[in-house]
Amino acid sequence: MRKPEELESLISYEFKDKSLLRMALTHTSYGSAQNNQRLEFLGDAVLGLYAAGELYRSFPEMNEGEMTRARAASVCESALFENAQAIDLGEYLYLGKGEGMGGGRQKLSIVSDAFEALTAAIFLDGGTEAAHAFAKRFVPIRAYAGERAIDSKTQLQEVLQRNGSADIRYELVEESGLDHDKWFISEVQNDGKVLGRGEGRTKKEAEQKAAKQALKRLGIRNKN
Repeated sequence: MRKPEELESLISYEFKDKSLLRMALTHTSYGSAQNNQRLEFLGDAVLGLYAAGELYRSFPEMNEGEMTRARAASVCESALFENAQAIDLGEYLYLGKGEGMGGGRQKLSIVSDAFEALTAAIFLDGGTEAAHAFAKRFVPIRAYAGERAIDSKTQLQEVLQRNGSADIRYELVEESGLDHDKWFISEVQNDGKVLGRGEGRTKKEAEQKAAKQALKRLGIRNKN
């Protein structure tokens, strides 16, 4: 399990009330009365309002039904799980022993609920502006109900497989910084050839950016 302070650095938001962050990261299985269930409820509403506002401003041609479906697609459980993966949220959760050993850090419902709770905690700690700034950074709006956010690594793999090559490797070439403020540099290789390089605060972020650079070099339009 990683330290909550690392998460604050990753999302560029420092809590004034650290107990709110702790509560947002505490699953009911942990056995604490201060868990994230109530925050999930509030976070769902905050994210729904954010998505509705973005759709209203950005898509004036949409009618009410289309906006309703697009909002649902933007903040549904699977979408929030994808968003949470970008910040490795599962690695920061306080879980009971059973959930921890049973793969709870990668469980769809637990991680997506924690993302809602984290949004609510930011809202309570810093207000609407802070919560919406967080959402704007980590919650892509899906204009159509069937739209799927395709991450760069998945897209690169699909492109290379279509071209008859599936030999894709990601190599960590550099790791620096203190434990609470790490920085990673990764390369993506195909058949021994370096296609792209990326940097980030997590290995996953660095790999995604490496894949994004590789797509650009291959002349492929990135979908995310």
